[in-house]
Amino acid sequence: MEPMIDRIGGEPQVRLLVNHFYDLIETLPQGRAILEMHLKGHGLSHVRPEQFDFLCGFFGGRRYYHERHGHMNLREIHAHVEIRRQDAEDWLAVMQQAMVETGVGERECREIMATFRRAALMLVNTD
Repeated sequence: MEPMIDRIGGEPQVRLLVNHFYDLIETLPQGRAILEMHLKGHGLSHVRPEQFDFLCGFFGGRRYYHERHGHMNLREIHAHVEIRRQDAEDWLAVMQQAMVETGVGERECREIMATFRRAALMLVNTD
């Protein structure tokens, strides 16, 4: 089966998706808590390329994140951040919107969101 990265349009589509996602994080009410988390850390200028690198590998393309950091462990990446259930739901809602608005196909969006939902809920670590 063709890797997801190829099914959605390759690295240019991943870059478009990541940039649109963080543009939405900066502007939508659902993004406010996530934006504040990032501003406490390295900021969005750090997270945009990191997310691109991670998602390329996550979608079956080149594993840039792994090449630079030696792992792709989501729990380790987010261990320093308090994540509530609502934060996970907000992230998922904004990512869903970003995928629709950047033209990710309906079938691919459904598959990706199912995987993202499992991952996001696994990261919830606080009430």
